[in-house]
Amino acid sequence: MSAAALNEANGTEEAQHMGDSPTPINGQYAQDGGLQTKTPLHATALGSPDCDTAQDAEPGNGPVEPADASNAEELPVPKRNIDDLRSPPSYLADIRWRLFEIREPIELKIDEFERYWPYTDNVWVRQHRAGTDRSGRVTTDYYACRLQRPTYTPRKADTARPDGKPLRKKQTREGGTCQMRIKTVRTEGACPKYTITKVGDHEHTHDLDHMDRIKRNTVVMEIARAEVMKGFMPASVFTIMSEDEEKLAAAGGRYLNRNDVRNASQAWRRTHGDQLGVHPGYKYDHGNGIVRDDERSTALLPPPTNSTNISMLDPALAPTPVVPAPAPAPAPTTLDFPPSSRPFLTPYLPPPTPPSPLTLPHVTLSYATSLDSFLAIAPNTRTALSGPASKALTHYLRTRHDAILIGVGTALADDPTLNARLPSAGGYGGLGWDGQPRPVIIDPSARWVLTPQSAILQAVASGRAKAPWVIIAPGCSIAPARLELLKHYGGKYVGLPDLEKGYRLSWEAIFRALAVEGIRSVMVEGGGVVVNELLQSEYTRFVGSVVVTVAPTYLGTGGVVVCPTRNVDALGKPWPVVRFRDVRWEQVGEDVVMCGKVGLVEGGGPEGPEGQAEGGDAGGQAREPAAARFTT
Repeated sequence: MSAAALNEANGTEEAQHMGDSPTPINGQYAQDGGLQTKTPLHATALGSPDCDTAQDAEPGNGPVEPADASNAEELPVPKRNIDDLRSPPSYLADIRWRLFEIREPIELKIDEFERYWPYTDNVWVRQHRAGTDRSGRVTTDYYACRLQRPTYTPRKADTARPDGKPLRKKQTREGGTCQMRIKTVRTEGACPKYTITKVGDHEHTHDLDHMDRIKRNTVVMEIARAEVMKGFMPASVFTIMSEDEEKLAAAGGRYLNRNDVRNASQAWRRTHGDQLGVHPGYKYDHGNGIVRDDERSTALLPPPTNSTNISMLDPALAPTPVVPAPAPAPAPTTLDFPPSSRPFLTPYLPPPTPPSPLTLPHVTLSYATSLDSFLAIAPNTRTALSGPASKALTHYLRTRHDAILIGVGTALADDPTLNARLPSAGGYGGLGWDGQPRPVIIDPSARWVLTPQSAILQAVASGRAKAPWVIIAPGCSIAPARLELLKHYGGKYVGLPDLEKGYRLSWEAIFRALAVEGIRSVMVEGGGVVVNELLQSEYTRFVGSVVVTVAPTYLGTGGVVVCPTRNVDALGKPWPVVRFRDVRWEQVGEDVVMCGKVGLVEGGGPEGPEGQAEGGDAGGQAREPAAARFTT
């Protein structure tokens, strides 16, 4: 084979034999028109290890002598290899796009951030670190789009580089076209996390594909370097990485080329560039570069070796003894509510366009009841009513809401986890805490005492639930140790500014406080005090929809019943509390699910609803507070 043909395989125009007695790679010598030559495939490096192409060398610089391996600069060992490209992280393309757009805050566990963020570091450049708060738990960094920096125009005579390195052929660098900025907040605690949010109102002026075209991310370049460090020449590495174009594009390498592979491995090839070969099962084909060698079984081909007969040229990448992995933890139990079963719920879900922070969140009242309208067989007794199918429906509803709200009585009786156990939810197969609602507990007097053994905190520590927020009354005193414990798990106590007349918590104040915290939809699940109060006429205006599961069972008297206090007009005549509209009944397993929207009953009293004043009866008479109220 001619030297020019050999260098075509490695992207060079000039070759130099590295020794008088070449050693064949995998028993192969380069083939040229069927004639075997004594030019081995590994003898394809330029005189200058820094230059893998003749175009990289500047006129007049001359060849650069290879550096002494013993004095070579120690390079970091790549953390990724070709397996990361062949078996990429789940939903990689979608997650890269989410980390590019940042349409809404994204919460990631530490290992998820470290896994996915390097795939987008061609987009985001850290501007500065705002620092750490007084507790030392929260660290904030600010990032800007790479195209925010000024446009760079190379000078005619660039600054000389050290150690005899050739001048870089710099090109004009695009910049000054995008002003989008974000911040990342790392929070330490029982389950450390990163929260990524957008800063300001600027949007990207380009798409992700444009960034992949002008810059390669760290992962793609690290995989290329790792493969070269195994003893393979850049052209062969490029061929291997380009075999599955879909996976390469998902990783951000759609526009990867041979020069990128050479640049990624340039420093390492300064001392090892004379020992590179093609991958086992591949060969150089004149005019086509590196192609598969179908005549040879890849199973019989050992990896390329050098004169010291080690499996990798870089000892840092040498294989380590295999240590048996510990037995994997049992997979968390998930519930399945298939997409084919979901359409009937769509009209009753939170609107696709979320309300602004200035408006109250969408509220869905959802609970399970017996045929005799009981929530539990006895007070403070956990009672399972939903069948498997309707239980899965409930968990699907949880994934569609920002928060799930219960009263302190339910928290004390059930020790709930208040999470969503669908395969798409965070901790059960989803990213971060995707689909996990924020637990909210109405506890005016802070009676609910949390410990690390509480089911909800154990779920938080395992990354399968969000930490709870506890709504307390104004002036409620809480021990510092309890405050610190909840804060350690990422939760908090939320104090309301004032009370309603009669020393009751205000539902409007509760929902408004949640809206200020970014909650746009709330699923209210109980218990009896909460459900009965929100079904009162004076509070139904806060409820957008109801989803009630009716189980085929009677519990009998003495339990916790759903029965709001009835309305009475000015003449003492009763009329219905509330009537739902747009009602739909659906059988789900053995249960029946009723969905409806909340609206005033037509002709509910002698004067109809027209005479009803807000917070009062028809006819404008003020109503006495219901017996079941949240009081301090």
